[in-house]
Amino acid sequence: MECQECHKRPATIHLTQVIHGKKMQINVCEECAKLKGYFTYPEEAYTLHNLLTGLFNFDSPKMESGTNNTPIQHRNDLQCPTCELTFSQFKRSGKFGCATCYDAFSSQLDPILRRVHSGNTKHAGKIPKRKGGNLHLKKQMEDYRNQLKTLIEEEAFEQAAKVRDQIKALDAQIREEEAGDDK
Repeated sequence: MECQECHKRPATIHLTQVIHGKKMQINVCEECAKLKGYFTYPEEAYTLHNLLTGLFNFDSPKMESGTNNTPIQHRNDLQCPTCELTFSQFKRSGKFGCATCYDAFSSQLDPILRRVHSGNTKHAGKIPKRKGGNLHLKKQMEDYRNQLKTLIEEEAFEQAAKVRDQIKALDAQIREEEAGDDK
């Protein structure tokens, strides 16, 4: 398709406007779009890297209480023992240098992960309902077994007996579904 303005270059930008119910399409090349002011390029484009770096650099210098309002510096002093990446370098790039970085910076990652993941720091995962089969039940069974173990350690035997019964019922349900799937 040819540019509707200069009729020389191919149209790479296709704009559609709807004004008072009338649809108007404009097909122009990049140069004509700039000249006509259809859009402007910022001097520096905003990239995904800038977005992630902004999320990681959320903390302005905070003040320690009771110490002459001096900025906290200990975060920037953290360094990975394997790759020698500092926490401030990690915050700028948003990338770890190696597998050890996660452990080295773990004390400072919780607020960052909470911000990035809307307050969630634990990933439980999702199981599709249609394709998951009885995975939901198996996950629930695992949760019940962990709960049972905790209750036994706490010597809460009455509650443990109730959870044991729930495990037996769930186990029977899983076996029934597996038998039905085999047919």
